[in-house]
Amino acid sequence: MNSTNGFRNLAISLIVGWLLLFVFLPNLMIIATSFLTRDHASLVSLVFTLENYARLFDPLYFQVLWHSVFMAGTATLICLLVGYPFAFIIAQLPARWRPFLLFLVIVPFWTNSLIRTYALKVVLGTKGLLNNALLGLGLIDQPLRIMFTEVAVIIGLVYILLPFMILPLYSAIEKLDGRLLEAARDLGAGAWSRLVRVILPLTMPGIVAGCLLVFLPAMGMFYISDLLGGAKNLLIGNIIKTQFLNIRDWPFGSATSVTLTVLMAALIFVYYRAGKLLNKKVSIDD
Repeated sequence: MNSTNGFRNLAISLIVGWLLLFVFLPNLMIIATSFLTRDHASLVSLVFTLENYARLFDPLYFQVLWHSVFMAGTATLICLLVGYPFAFIIAQLPARWRPFLLFLVIVPFWTNSLIRTYALKVVLGTKGLLNNALLGLGLIDQPLRIMFTEVAVIIGLVYILLPFMILPLYSAIEKLDGRLLEAARDLGAGAWSRLVRVILPLTMPGIVAGCLLVFLPAMGMFYISDLLGGAKNLLIGNIIKTQFLNIRDWPFGSATSVTLTVLMAALIFVYYRAGKLLNKKVSIDD
């Protein structure tokens, strides 16, 4: 018993120490740096200022932030429209087929996302596989210019993040009680009514979780924008990367990172509140 308690205490101590050293302290340093002043000689000067956060309201940076929200939101919507039917179909298949199909969904995680993004360049390029196929089928007369556009960035985000939408949706749909659908059908509800009034409300936690898992990372995937979007299709992650690695303005880069983190925390809080309200509504209905 003592050895078990000792192992448990050791494991907890290691986890807490790891979180303090590699999660809490780095984030604390980022927050502190965001309130300091840039120094060309030593990167950061210990002079308190709010200018770094005020610069976020500059039209240039605000436009990039809005553009990031737009592209991340578009990619999230596409992932939802594609992922929900796919997850629903998997959940309706015989149990022996589900693990194999989920395995196919997870397989892309075995390859680095940067390599998969480079592979997309081969597909979407002017002389890429997509244009060659469309030209060969006679559907177009000249190659489509997809690379270095918003469309290319959105395609890249959907391609990389679609599994993050499918998995929570499948988890929510699999738990759906089929008896509720049968009861709705017996009461005269059509397919559309069952979808809107039964299926969607009961799978809303999976929908919200999938949207968060897609939307939040999409805003920071700077390498997708770099490789597929060019200089005119930046994400907020590009601004953070540029401030730290190129311009060497660590305080402003830190302020941008903190702002993005606060936005993520706000969305997670919305998810938490939505989950509580849904559970409360279900309890009242029962």
